[in-house]
Amino acid sequence: MTTETTGRTMKTEYPFVLPRGYVDAEGQLHRNGLMRLATARDEIAPQVDPKVQHNPAYLTVLLLSRTVTRLGSVTDVGTDTIENLFASDLAFLQDLYRRINQEGRTEAEVSCPSCSHAFLVDIAGEAPGES
Repeated sequence: MTTETTGRTMKTEYPFVLPRGYVDAEGQLHRNGLMRLATARDEIAPQVDPKVQHNPAYLTVLLLSRTVTRLGSVTDVGTDTIENLFASDLAFLQDLYRRINQEGRTEAEVSCPSCSHAFLVDIAGEAPGES
């Protein structure tokens, strides 16, 4: 999604593909998702949540449950969904959240292991050969 702001467009939602994927209660795998930009409220409201006050690491779960708007056919992404992600997928979403909300981009600079040529890769995009 993009938002029109005085003649300019601003990207507010970012598609992504999880490295492993979320497996729901029926055993269905969900890898494609959508994350929106965080608002000030998204970052402030969880600070007073008792779970966060008891365990500050839970802040990540709340932030992601507020900003991940779709995960495959799951459109109500709540804390239970985020809690049941594989650790590698949670780490991927944490990095994506940081990139789009703090850096304003989803690209990462990588280097070819053979020739050391540096180039940008969009970490939120689909892997080559996938649909």
